Parts: sequence; structure tokens; C-alpha cells
Amino acid sequence: MSETDPHIHLEQKVMQAGADYRNLIASSLGHAPDAPDVVTAGCGLPVPYAMTSTRPESVTCLACREHAHREYLRYAEQVERLSRMPGAPVTGDQAARAARWARDFAKRFSG
Repeated sequence: MSETDPHIHLEQKVMQAGADYRNLIASSLGHAPDAPDVVTAGCGLPVPYAMTSTRPESVTCLACREHAHREYLRYAEQVERLSRMPGAPVTGDQAARAARWARDFAKRFSG
């Protein structure tokens, strides 16, 4: 980890990053997990958690932005594929909305 790295990164586990995911865990388990001091970024570097963001406009590391773009597109494909399986827990309309949201988010990271 470099103390001179001026970039804002994104956690490697894109879909598990940020306050929304921590709130989901807290509401499910009744206990909020502590935020880590250091995380692995999408670019593969260990970085201070304080130097990460989930907002596309804030992430300045190009490799992290590319990683997020790929991950959100992969998530959109997964949601669509899983929604077509028998007994899927989401309807086709719900899956389409989720996939559209993920693709829109991916586009924000590519721009």
C-alpha cells in the first residue's frame, strides 16, 4: 500500500461494497459489521478503506473503474439468466429492472 497514491479506488467485491450492503447485513443479522481498515481494490492493490468509493463519479483509479464496469455487466447477465430458471425468486420484470440498473451503473463507470 502506497501512502502517496492519490487515487480513489473501488473495493474488489463491487456488489458487496458500501453502506447499502452493510445496511442489508445489519438489518438481516441485527449487527453491523465493522468497516475494515484496508481492502483489496478492483485494481488489485491493498488500499485504505477511506480511499474507496462506490460512486462512479468519485472513483479516479482507471483500473478500478474498468473492473467495476465489467462486474456490473456480469451482474446484469447473471440476474437475467437466473430469472429465466424455473422457480426463480424474481419475476422477469424485476430482473429486467435490476439488469437495466446494473447496465446503467456500468455505463457510469465507463464514461
